[in-house]
Parts: sequence; structure tokens; C-alpha cells
Amino acid sequence: MLQRTVKILRDLIGFDTTSRLSNLSLIEAIQLQFDALDIPYELTFNEQRSKANLFATIGEENRPGLVLSGHTDVVPVDGQDWSSDPFVLREQDGKLFGRGSCDMKGFVAVCLAMAESFKQANLPIPIHFAFSYDEEVGCLGVRSLIEELDKRPVKPLACIVGEPTSMQIIAAHKGMLDTRCSIKGCAGHSSLPDRGVNAIVTASRLIEKLQQVFEEIKRNGPFDARFTPPHSTLHVGKINGGTAVNIIPEHCEIEYEIRNIPGQDPRDIAYQVEHYAEQELLPDMQGKFSGSNIQWQTQALFPALDTPESMPVNDWMKTVLGDTSSVGAVSYGTEAGLFSQIGIPTIVCGPGSIKQAHRPDEYVEVSQIAACITFMQSIIEQLQAGQWLEPDNSGSDVQ
Repeated sequence: MLQRTVKILRDLIGFDTTSRLSNLSLIEAIQLQFDALDIPYELTFNEQRSKANLFATIGEENRPGLVLSGHTDVVPVDGQDWSSDPFVLREQDGKLFGRGSCDMKGFVAVCLAMAESFKQANLPIPIHFAFSYDEEVGCLGVRSLIEELDKRPVKPLACIVGEPTSMQIIAAHKGMLDTRCSIKGCAGHSSLPDRGVNAIVTASRLIEKLQQVFEEIKRNGPFDARFTPPHSTLHVGKINGGTAVNIIPEHCEIEYEIRNIPGQDPRDIAYQVEHYAEQELLPDMQGKFSGSNIQWQTQALFPALDTPESMPVNDWMKTVLGDTSSVGAVSYGTEAGLFSQIGIPTIVCGPGSIKQAHRPDEYVEVSQIAACITFMQSIIEQLQAGQWLEPDNSGSDVQ
């Protein structure tokens, strides 16, 4: 099984599915495998029909089952110094190198390698595969898949998102709001700075306000000790403005993100910044030039995940993994919060370490792939033994 998984991973890495590109070639390869195994599936496309999600079901569709979810897109390799071709799998020293090997084609490869075993097992509940696009640019693709899932009369009992967690159970992560702010001032000669409206100066004042809000959060919270750092964060990641040093810059654009702990709405944090801009910055700008403005555009927004440790899915996962330790929390985001938002208990657990994701020479250890295979085999064993979560009206969901 390990050799088969590595072969599939080699094929998956060979598809350059950087988020700006199509993932259809990879999806078509999965379709061919599922067609050969007589596994039914559905596709949901983006508006341009250049990308697709795939949702497949092994077993009876009219029974609550288990979703295994993974995204097919990867982050760019642009500007990164790789030791070898990032889209050709390289195996060395017990590691599998390649873009997406860790995040998260390794998990997808295990799912595909195990598909025949799941089918032959004739399990008492269905197994669903949910493979999405555009996760790396704001969890955009999976939303249409989840919308279709939410319309179904029978929802899955649970979902496992296979992001790299070193095969540890993660039941909570932060949410994220990514905002682009475009500032329009008034150009002029730099020798007469008071005759124009300097968009970069306005942006700097806005950045200062963002930092002030962040410092207040660091001092006063709210706090959640499960996370590092134990509070929401603000981060300015991009700034662009100006044309020449002797021209008052008319335009400036900044992009910032808020990563919020569960229970704190990132839009409440953003409101403090936007209110300051509208009440303080904009009147000052328009007092000099009426055509000045500040515009906001949400680039990405996805919810935090907070699956209580008391939820039966966590105990079941511990049984499957043979791990009695407590579940964890991470500061990065995943699609898990979106599944949870429609009432599907969701956890994150997959091969590889997030420390290796998005880096040049990204890799996943062979031992992690092997551990994930063992995990999938244990799922089969537990289900065949009748160990699963069945909804009932008694308040207890574990059988």
C-alpha cells in the first residue's frame, strides 16, 4: 500500500495545480480511477469551468457517513530556491520532496490509494471524498461543494480535513479575514506637499491604527490559551503606492489580515480600523481634495474551528489513532470551519508538518504517509467492529 501511495503522490505532484491555474487535469485523473472502481462522484465547477471540486461516495448515500476532505491546489513556487524540480517527486533520506507533498497531496494520495479497500470492506456507513480547489487563496472552491452538501436530506456524521498535523488531532483553529484597502489622494509636485493628498502618508496612518488595535488586543484579549499566540492577530502583508519620488502619490494600496480566535468576530476588529478611517482620515483628505476616498474589499473570509473536546468525534478519533492525549489547536486556517458551520462535526488530522508547507524543498516524511495509511486502515477496522458515531436522542452518540 505504501508503494502504491507514493506512486499516486508522484502523479499528483506532477500536476501543477498552483491556485492561479486549472486543476482539471488532476481531477480527470481521479475520475479515471473512480470510474475503474465504479465509485460515483459529482463535480462542482467555478464560474469559468476551469476548476472543479470532486465529491465521491463509497457506500449508501442515504446514510450519514464520514467525509475525508483535501484540497488539490498548491501555493506558487515563484521566487523559491528549490534543489530539484518542484513538480517532480524526489525521494531522499526517508522524505518525499515536491510542491504539495505535505500540503496536502500526501493526504489525497492516501485517500486514493485506500479507495479500493474502502469499497471492498462494505462498511456500515458511507465514506465520502471531498477534493476541492482554491483552498490556498481563501478556501474559495470548497464553498460550492459545501452548499450542495448542505442541501442534502442526510448530512455526514463527521468530517476529517487532512491538512498536515503530524497525524495529531486538531479540533480548533483560527479564522481569517483578508482585506484590501485602496486609498485615492491627489497628485502634485513634491515641492508643494500641502497642495496634494499623499495616499502613502494616509496609508501609514492607517497602518499605525492597525498596530494600535493589535497592541490593545495583545494587552486586553480576549485570550484563548490553546493558541500561539493566545489571541487574535493583525498583520499588514502588502503595500503598494507611488510612481516617483518627486510626485505626491495619488494611490496607495495595503492588504492586511486578521486571524481571529474562535468566538471573536474579525469584522468587529476590522470595524475599529474602518471607523477610524471614515471619521478621522477621510475628512482630513477630502478637506484638501473632495475626490479623495478610501475603499475596502474583502479578499477572503473563513470561520474559525472550535469542535469541543467533549464531542464524540474526538473520542472516536483517539480510538482510531490509538492516542489518548488531548486534542490540539493551531493558528493557521483550513476548510474545516466551513464544514463545521453547516453542522458537521469536524477535526483536522493529516500527514506531514505545517512547518514544511509553503517552503522551498517542501517534503513529507515517508513515515508520516505510512502512519496515515495505518490510520485509514484503522478506520475500516473500527467501522467493521461497529465502533462509530450514530445520532440518537439520548444525548450520547458513541456506540
